[in-house]
Amino acid sequence: MKIAVITEDGTTISQHFGRAPLYVVATVEDGKVVNKETREKAGHNTFGGHAHTETAPGERHGYDATSQNKHNMMAQTINDCQVLLVGGMGWGAYDGIKSHGIEAIITDVPNIDEALKLYLDGNLPNLMERLH
Repeated sequence: MKIAVITEDGTTISQHFGRAPLYVVATVEDGKVVNKETREKAGHNTFGGHAHTETAPGERHGYDATSQNKHNMMAQTINDCQVLLVGGMGWGAYDGIKSHGIEAIITDVPNIDEALKLYLDGNLPNLMERLH
């Protein structure tokens, strides 16, 4: 099993999925982390030159074709992962990650190692109310 975690510094979980420039990917075997690697992540910095698509009347933020394309690009780097730990994200990104078969867990635990341990122990709450 592989668990991706969004981060800006390799130690703490980023509070914003779109802004985080990195993933830490933990490989888990027999309930224990056996390897961690850092992968670059597409994000707002990657798309800085791209025009922002206005939301159509009645359309939720993050569900337009341009946003969904960005979310797909962000997910491609972790297509081999089953879980994503994140401090916060929008509903469009959340649904985009889910469409790749990745379970997103929204947490307020700041430390990556602590969050991984809590997740593996079945004690990491999923704070869905942090979705925006």
